[in-house]
Amino acid sequence: MKQSMKPTRFEWVSFFAIMPLICVMLNYLLFHERQFNDWRIWAFSYPVIFVEGFISWYLHIIVMHWLRISFPRIEQTSLRLTVLGIAHITMVSITYIILFYGYDAVHFLGYHLEHRSLKIALFGGVALTMVATTMWESDYTLKQWKESLAEKEKLEQLTIKQEFEALKSQVNPHFLFNCFNTLSSLISEDRKQAEVFLNELSKVYRYLLRNNEEQLVSLETELAFIESYYYLLKARHAEGLQLTIDVEEDLLESQIPPLTLQMIVENALSLNSVSRARPLNIHIGSSEGWLEIRNNIQPKMNNQETTLVMENITNKYRLLCQK
Repeated sequence: MKQSMKPTRFEWVSFFAIMPLICVMLNYLLFHERQFNDWRIWAFSYPVIFVEGFISWYLHIIVMHWLRISFPRIEQTSLRLTVLGIAHITMVSITYIILFYGYDAVHFLGYHLEHRSLKIALFGGVALTMVATTMWESDYTLKQWKESLAEKEKLEQLTIKQEFEALKSQVNPHFLFNCFNTLSSLISEDRKQAEVFLNELSKVYRYLLRNNEEQLVSLETELAFIESYYYLLKARHAEGLQLTIDVEEDLLESQIPPLTLQMIVENALSLNSVSRARPLNIHIGSSEGWLEIRNNIQPKMNNQETTLVMENITNKYRLLCQK
């Protein structure tokens, strides 16, 4: 969930609801019954406390929102709340100490410091701040939960769409016709090669059936599937298609949405011409911990569906890892 440093509507409402109570409490601790019969307290002390309270509240909001940005993950909640509690207690204490000692230093409206009143103010201020913080965090958590549900639903929809696009690009009469035509030729020409082709074909469809329901698979598993898939494409395009795989071993256990590489390879084939004279070279590699897929550009008439495929992959990654 995207965070802003600006106060939310709920935080504004809570400030204007709680601040009058704080003003009354502090003025009573400062001046006791005088606040009810001395108009100067209403005219001067209330505005001073309100302005100081606003500044303190706004700093509370900035710190709270900054911590949400710095520690956004669920497993960081305890750490974030601990730091937030310490920060809020510290800021409340500093605010009240400045107020009481400041009034005493200039004898504002004849005030003289009473340590007992200061202690009561500190305890009361911390209690009210914790109540307000609890309300703000509850509101934030509720919004997070709602957005999480919405993103989960959207991810499920994207998963279904990706499955459909991936299966549509493979389980279609044209693809099957090419595979069976190639297999038929190999049976009559090279039975051993035909067995290898049939084995790779079975691997491709076994992967589609078994892993299409998984949200994530290891990169090593996806690359093994791509090699089988490439074997089928190679039988059709011969020297017109070249695929090289050179991925760092440390990345092989990384997780990736199933069929992602297949969709990217299929996208490259859809966008570029493929021929023996002008082969399409696709390279799957890695650099500094990132997976890279590159190919030479030999554009043919653009296909809108390929753009949708790449948007689908981008959106799914954004939902899975927020990148």
